Amino acid sequence: MTASSFSAPARLLLAVAYPLLAHWASHDGGGAVAALALADLVLFVAIDGLLGLRAAAWAAVLALCAGLALAARTPLAQMLLLAPPMLFNAWLGWWFGRSLRAPREALITRIVAALHERAPAALDPPLYRYTRRLTALWAAVLLLLALVNGALATIAVPDGLLARLGRPPAFAITQEQWSWFANLLNYGIVGGLFAGEYLVRRRLFTQRPETGFFDFLQRMARLGPRFWRDLFS
Repeated sequence: MTASSFSAPARLLLAVAYPLLAHWASHDGGGAVAALALADLVLFVAIDGLLGLRAAAWAAVLALCAGLALAARTPLAQMLLLAPPMLFNAWLGWWFGRSLRAPREALITRIVAALHERAPAALDPPLYRYTRRLTALWAAVLLLLALVNGALATIAVPDGLLARLGRPPAFAITQEQWSWFANLLNYGIVGGLFAGEYLVRRRLFTQRPETGFFDFLQRMARLGPRFWRDLFS
């Protein structure tokens, strides 16, 4: 087996592990667990380079992990945990929105076209318009989640931005409450939108390549790592 064949399952495991580690760290897991959660993110981003035995990727990961090991003994590790939910949603929302600008094809249009095994322009016009509107909806939801995560990170105590700056917010939430939203509910909203949209599309468009939701997920997986890398390249 090639190194690339391990990339997708390894990235999936790291993606599942991160919110659990981050939530643990926010419930008195301490700086060490916070640093471990952040190291998980570093590995998630660099996994292809590590598996490909690229010297630059290994050097960067070792340097970042060494820095996180030092940060584990300071409040910095807990503070850094505030950023990923906001930054990741903002980046994804920007990417969805960016794909709506010509001459690009909308991200979901490209995914649906690949599932139908045809070019985006060859999709039925109603489905083509629907996928563009759905891409815009995802962009809006993800950017809204980024704003909410940023606002909650600002007013969380004791490790929120205002508290760390010595300016206790007039309205505050606990670090645990922030974590429940940022590290767990956040993903529930995204998963709920994904599943709910599928049910809507199933009613609106009866001609579909898949036989059901699980077949839909399998077909998505069979598009392969190269398709997903190219989609976000």
